Amino acid sequence: MGIRNIITRLKIGRGDADNMFPYDENMHEAVIRCSICTGEQVAGFKNRQDGSFVGVMVIKSDDDLEYFKELYGVEKVRKVY
Repeated sequence: MGIRNIITRLKIGRGDADNMFPYDENMHEAVIRCSICTGEQVAGFKNRQDGSFVGVMVIKSDDDLEYFKELYGVEKVRKVY
């Protein structure tokens, strides 16, 4: 488990809602940004208007992806490269 993932889980685990990304389904799309070179995967949100990406957590396993989906209440997450 990566250090970013651990820190994110610790912040969320404390119930500190100020640290969560303000996800709005109308403005953002949940995506996993994948690196072609390293294989690193980062779950986050892509702005539907300008295409900007905000990473929320590193995905290292299926459990991490399920945690991300549960945390933000999303069902579908597509991969972008």
